[in-house]
Amino acid sequence: MKCLWLFVLTVLCIRCDAAGKPRRGRGSMWWGIAKAGEPNNLSPISPGVLYMDPAVHATLRRKQRRLARENPGVLAAVAKGASMAVAECQHQFKYRRWNCSTRNFLRGKNLFGKIVDKGCRETAFIYAITSAGVAHAVSRACAEGAIESCTCDYSHVDRQPHRSRSAAAANVRVWKWGGCSDNIGFGFRFSREFVDTGERGKTLREKMNLHNNEAGRAHVQTEMRQECKCHGMSGSCTVKTCWMRLPSFRSVGDALKDRFDGASRVMMHNAEEAPVQRNDAAPHRVPRRNRYGFQLRPHNPDHKSPGVKDLVYLEASPGFCEKNPRLGIPGTHGRTCNETSIGVDGCDLMCCGRGFKTVEMTVVERCNCTFHWCCEVKCKVCHTQKKVHTCL
Repeated sequence: MKCLWLFVLTVLCIRCDAAGKPRRGRGSMWWGIAKAGEPNNLSPISPGVLYMDPAVHATLRRKQRRLARENPGVLAAVAKGASMAVAECQHQFKYRRWNCSTRNFLRGKNLFGKIVDKGCRETAFIYAITSAGVAHAVSRACAEGAIESCTCDYSHVDRQPHRSRSAAAANVRVWKWGGCSDNIGFGFRFSREFVDTGERGKTLREKMNLHNNEAGRAHVQTEMRQECKCHGMSGSCTVKTCWMRLPSFRSVGDALKDRFDGASRVMMHNAEEAPVQRNDAAPHRVPRRNRYGFQLRPHNPDHKSPGVKDLVYLEASPGFCEKNPRLGIPGTHGRTCNETSIGVDGCDLMCCGRGFKTVEMTVVERCNCTFHWCCEVKCKVCHTQKKVHTCL
């Protein structure tokens, strides 16, 4: 009997402890599709229909699976967007203590580990870049005809032709909208519906996740650029056709990395003083339950309120110097560093003052390559000595 009561008390204590911890939100498990979404796991059965591997299926919530069924072809775009986001995150942080490491994908486990349990800067970037990746990949897939439920964005085509002063000076008579614009409208809305599933916006942490998801999409949308092509006799630009094109995902990653460095620590307004935040970057249809009508205020009252494209976080980042199995942090022991740099990749900062060791290695690489007609490239093999510095 005593053992039974002890067991019951232990379970209650565990539940109370779990209830006291801030939840990270329930919409992050789909990230596993970046690892599960390999060609073998998303094999075509018929045009527009994909076989969903059980491991992929387990990462998705009920609404996400419904969206995948209603939009044939979109699952491959989501998997591509998630993979792009992981690769971009690792590129942006490859020379920092936290290098956006991922874990081997296992069912029920988070792709980025338990670091996302903390509402820190790194978590803010993960949410923003993955949301941006889905919006970017889905918008492009629409224009490529890979998704049955959407096409190119033809909303600009009906506009009147334009003729600017610079065009007149360049002897260009007129330019008009045409071609196939990337469908950012569909991509933005789909990212909201798919990525934000599970984030109800009731807790401060869920509001942080929603804000950062929206910031990632806003960077994709506002970085859209106009591209044009000339038409005319002998290459002249008598008529120029223009359309809207998505930015490269590297430029989106660069912009979000800048926002990471200037991220705002926030808290939420009291209910009686919370004004509605107007999102000018997303003039699309707002979901039935307006989860985006909230305003976060800076933790320091002397700082300005975060904008739509700013990243926000709730708590300071953990130390990434030492291994922390509980948060899945590998530490910086054994990481390579730059002896001459004074930046974040320098040995002083990367090694956290522990020092480093230097090993001289012989590197074999191709060099002095020449092109021989036709069509061969011949190279020599060079052996060079290289010093590699690793943290103690």
